[in-house]
Amino acid sequence: MKFSSKKTLFIFLFSITLFGQKNIEPTLEDISSAKTLRAKYDKDDIAILESTENISFDLNKAKTKVQVKNSIKELLMNINHRADINKYEFYDSESKIESFSLKYRNQKEAYFPVKDEFYKDDDLFYNDAKVMYMTVDFPVQGYTYNYSLEKKYEDVKYFTSLYFNDEYPVIKKTINITVPNWLNLELKEFNFEAGSIVKTAVPNPANSTTTYTYTVSNMPAFTKEENTPGKSYLYPHILLIAKSFKNKETVTPLFNSTADLYKWYKSLIDMMKDDPNVMKEKVKELTANAKTDEEKIKNIYYWVQDNIRYIAFEDGIAGFKPDESNNVFEKRYGDCKGMANLNKQMLKLAGFDARLTWIGTKHIAYDYSTPSVAVDNHMICTLFYKGKKYFIDGTEKYNSLGEYAERIQGKEVMIENGDDFIIEKIPLSTSEANKEAFTVKLKIDGEKLVGTSHKEFVGESRTQFLDIYQSFQNNDKKETLERYLSKSDKNIEVSAIKTSDLKNRDQKLTLDYNVSVSNKVSGFENEIYVDLEYMNEYKLFDLKDRKTDYQFRYKTDYESNVTLEVPKGYKVTKLPENLSIQEKDFSVQITFQQIGNSIVYKKVFNFKNAVIKVSDITKWNNFNKKLNAIYNQQITLVK
Repeated sequence: MKFSSKKTLFIFLFSITLFGQKNIEPTLEDISSAKTLRAKYDKDDIAILESTENISFDLNKAKTKVQVKNSIKELLMNINHRADINKYEFYDSESKIESFSLKYRNQKEAYFPVKDEFYKDDDLFYNDAKVMYMTVDFPVQGYTYNYSLEKKYEDVKYFTSLYFNDEYPVIKKTINITVPNWLNLELKEFNFEAGSIVKTAVPNPANSTTTYTYTVSNMPAFTKEENTPGKSYLYPHILLIAKSFKNKETVTPLFNSTADLYKWYKSLIDMMKDDPNVMKEKVKELTANAKTDEEKIKNIYYWVQDNIRYIAFEDGIAGFKPDESNNVFEKRYGDCKGMANLNKQMLKLAGFDARLTWIGTKHIAYDYSTPSVAVDNHMICTLFYKGKKYFIDGTEKYNSLGEYAERIQGKEVMIENGDDFIIEKIPLSTSEANKEAFTVKLKIDGEKLVGTSHKEFVGESRTQFLDIYQSFQNNDKKETLERYLSKSDKNIEVSAIKTSDLKNRDQKLTLDYNVSVSNKVSGFENEIYVDLEYMNEYKLFDLKDRKTDYQFRYKTDYESNVTLEVPKGYKVTKLPENLSIQEKDFSVQITFQQIGNSIVYKKVFNFKNAVIKVSDITKWNNFNKKLNAIYNQQITLVK
């Protein structure tokens, strides 16, 4: 009887387990759907079958701020054979996560450990950003979970945008925004294709609200490609702009205009308690021996570039309020706002008119006609000097005064001007301003090509080289530079490097060195075959399957001139073909020419707008195949 009871209990427990598994394992329909979705989204492991996002608004207890409640429910499906993902949500001092959970298909809680910690990565340190996350295991194809999030924002100004795309493809998405009549809220729509997103507005007189509902189907995941435009250029989204709210008969303005945005920014500046005396002696030291005002300005600007480490504070109030200049000076680190403020205060101590300046980099699609904190993500300093404005960005290492990084060129800036503000644009530069030139003179020495090389860099090509060079370990700079110039190719030997003053930002940077290239010369009876290509610029730059524009770090103008001395007693019988392409955003010319007893091999790559657009990618890829074919051709010399 005792054995029988144990057996009965075992069968009962086993049945419960089977029943539980039956209720969480995928159905045949789930598996079939997963296979269909995998065929469509073959680069993705997970799909969001359904996503419903609800946004509502309320006043805080003091009736001084508009709070936002954001709830999300998602049905997640594994469309690959198995998958492991991190499901996560960021928050900061201006927001909090009230619920973060995952359930099985049968609505039973899935107890994956939830971690909650401060967020940081190799490039950025967030002083108040936190991330809540769990590692989720999808054991088989078609497996599903129900995800739920409840998040609260303490101030509506920090709740800026809603995107329809996600980290994973979304099969069906619904966004409901319930706006109370006391809130004046603009829903600004971007990148909506005709008919792709359906919008309705349903007023509810009973509770004095209007609910705006957006629905869309089959949205692909955010691209995982590198060097893309910012997502505000690429994906449909809604910008939420809270203009004002009414409490009883009192109307409180929020961001009804650009002036309101500036007023709030200025209120944060007014909270600062700078103590410029801390850096007074340093400013005296930097300007004491300067012969001109321009030299004083450069000494201060370059000192900040060289001595203040950039660390980003991006979230919450720290994402908008600059740190006091004395703090940045003493700590020797700061974010863009702190560095901008330090430049301002040091320049003011030296007697110059310098002001804080807000800007959105090229990563952001908006301008200051949109009053929202989403408009900018960066701060610099503007110097008013001799009727001209100089935009000083302490986070850009090795920039010369008057040179501006591609990421801010052409973008609007908001310059502080007391209770008013000034809107300007950062000047644009041309690709020629970033010229990189490579000249080499070679001759045949047995089975090698040997000669001398000369490189020149200006503008952002110089800045990029110095970024790379300064990343080398101090005790290994010579050897690392040799490897860099030889592209770590064992057939290329670089020696006797001489450089210009690498600390001088205001002059052309030059490199001179000897070069020896093996395995590029072969002979047969009275013929010599020479492969004159050994740098292979853009050889591997194939944009196969690219879905978005490719953005370069800066507008590029690269020129290479390789001259080969023809040995005495030999004549040229075959040269590779010339090649060229001319498009709106880029052009390339490859030419081979015999001049006297020399062969001149010239290459010019000009990416004049720092982009290859999606519409031109096929043209580039077709050209790239021809370029590689040219690189593989040889020169024939006959005795």
